[in-house]
Amino acid sequence: MNYLNIIERYREHRPGLQELLATILGGISSPELLSDSDKLRQALNALSHHYPFATLIYTLDQQGIQTSENVNLSEKMRHTHSSLGKNRSQRPYFILARHSDQVVVTEPYLSTVNNKLCISAAVKLTNPATSQHGYLVLDLDLAKTIAFFMGDSSRSRFEPFFKSIYVLIVIGLLSVVLVLLYAAFSDIATIFQTGHTLEAIQLKPFSIIIFITLALAIFDLGKTILEEEVLMRKDILRHSSTRRTITRFIAAILIAVSIEALMLMFKGALNNGAESLQGVWMMLTAVGLLVGLGIYVYCGVKAEAILLGLRK
Repeated sequence: MNYLNIIERYREHRPGLQELLATILGGISSPELLSDSDKLRQALNALSHHYPFATLIYTLDQQGIQTSENVNLSEKMRHTHSSLGKNRSQRPYFILARHSDQVVVTEPYLSTVNNKLCISAAVKLTNPATSQHGYLVLDLDLAKTIAFFMGDSSRSRFEPFFKSIYVLIVIGLLSVVLVLLYAAFSDIATIFQTGHTLEAIQLKPFSIIIFITLALAIFDLGKTILEEEVLMRKDILRHSSTRRTITRFIAAILIAVSIEALMLMFKGALNNGAESLQGVWMMLTAVGLLVGLGIYVYCGVKAEAILLGLRK
């Protein structure tokens, strides 16, 4: 997901996500975690086994000073400098937790540990023996949290494989484009050779245009697949993403069919109208595709607006 999609999904499912995080953090809250780093690590390992979006856990004292090192789930996230003793009193999770006895959850922000969008959950813990209190803070990768909440974690793991298949398909389409362009430019070169009849010279450009038009349509299709399925992070749960892909695909076909229809009409004009009727039928086909696409886009927008209205 890109950041905009992540934030939109968070806002859409905020109550459920906050309830889930409150349950998770509330389940492991114990005053012993304030002074035992080994138990902190055990708590994070237990969380990560069931909730892979948990990335970082640490403790603060009642002034907001960090009293433990960052306990990271991934070795790749480790910093060489120490976080012990850092002042976190101005961080949003401390400000929220200081005025609440319940688990609090922050709004999304960029983590200073891995530069990814995350949220933090925090809870106040009180040592019954000393009556001193501190805070347990849990950082979570927001993209993974939303994927887990929406049941999308398994599909996300297969996403690199899907993208590699799309890349192979695009390479195949671009290879066909190169073959068509080679055929078109070869025909262009033969026009300038001597020995052709006038009729052959008149008809040759039509075959060239057909090759170039097919190359254009196939190139647009490959470009659409590359942009939509590989380069962009597509949100398959949002109707607008699928509608955009279909619209771009049909638009490429419309351009190709319209040009081919014009070529048939021009060719028919040179051949006493023999192929003009086929050109008219192709043009009507293009009009039908355009009307159908317009109806699809209109109905899709209306349906998405209704669904968004129902969720609110």
